[in-house]
Amino acid sequence: MENINILFIPFIGCILLILLHTYFGVHVLERGIIFVDLTLAQFITVGAAAAIYCGKESSQALYTIAFAIVGSLVLSLSKKISRIVYIEAFIGVLYIFSFAASILLLDRTPHGFEELKNILNGNILWITGKDLFTMFILYTIIGIFHLIFWKKFLALSKGTENSYLWEFLFFLSFALMLVNSIRIAGILQVFSFLIIPALIGRLTTQEPLKIILKGWIAGFLVSIAGMIISYKFDISTSSLIVALLSIVFFVMLGVKLTGKRYR
Repeated sequence: MENINILFIPFIGCILLILLHTYFGVHVLERGIIFVDLTLAQFITVGAAAAIYCGKESSQALYTIAFAIVGSLVLSLSKKISRIVYIEAFIGVLYIFSFAASILLLDRTPHGFEELKNILNGNILWITGKDLFTMFILYTIIGIFHLIFWKKFLALSKGTENSYLWEFLFFLSFALMLVNSIRIAGILQVFSFLIIPALIGRLTTQEPLKIILKGWIAGFLVSIAGMIISYKFDISTSSLIVALLSIVFFVMLGVKLTGKRYR
């Protein structure tokens, strides 16, 4: 019973992460910009690194939000940028720049690389009730906003509609979610929750709502297993959940390939 109480808050945190990240994952896959989450998350990390470098840890949230806004402005131009260079190449360069900038800043701080490790891996087992409440409020606001304008954002992702303002609003809400998610779970788990559940859902259907539902189920089950195993055997929670989600995807992909082969 004690173990269940300890894992209850982290599990609710995982549920909130999966609910919103799987939704955004559908948009990311539809847009074909798979690594935009990883890149935007890393760009936001530059803000966290800058706050640590300047000795402003208490203002770290303001730094990360500022970088989230700048990153959103840049990525809102992704469709225009894609007319000049491959968008994945641009996203890759932005990621490399962000990662290098984070290292350069944290290298000049006493515990820089330990901070970088925490940002990458996170540890959702240490989430508090206050963190959970903040996450719930923020994700609810973002979720309601996207629910109201679901058709507008889906049209943007499918490329049937074009608007710089709405592109900015899409990436801004995405980035604000990431600011909180990175702090709670780390970049690796955030990226896996965004992409892998949505990929699992797309293995069996192309309908957005069904993809989301199937992604949620996969994410919930793997999160439960991952947290129990990591707690019992003292294994890195985020890394284990990422590995288990990946294995589920590989197995389902193998089954899909085998089924097509013998038809």
